[in-house]
Amino acid sequence: MERLIPLHHLSLGAFGKVRHLTADGNTRRRMLDLGLICGTRVEALQKSPSGDPIAYEIRGAVIALRSEEASKILVEVL
Repeated sequence: MERLIPLHHLSLGAFGKVRHLTADGNTRRRMLDLGLICGTRVEALQKSPSGDPIAYEIRGAVIALRSEEASKILVEVL
């Protein structure tokens, strides 16, 4: 059984696989445009000095997402 967590709870250096997006509207469209579709592997790379945003590697690109956005992406920890 897979355990889903919001992306912003993924530990630095850990990998997750996107399983569900709870965002809608323009936010959902942006996430899909970034390649955050079901099955995409994501790595949490580093946090900014304030802790928000967090940098993630997604399909070979480094993308910074704020916790508010990342909380709408549910991942399975790998």
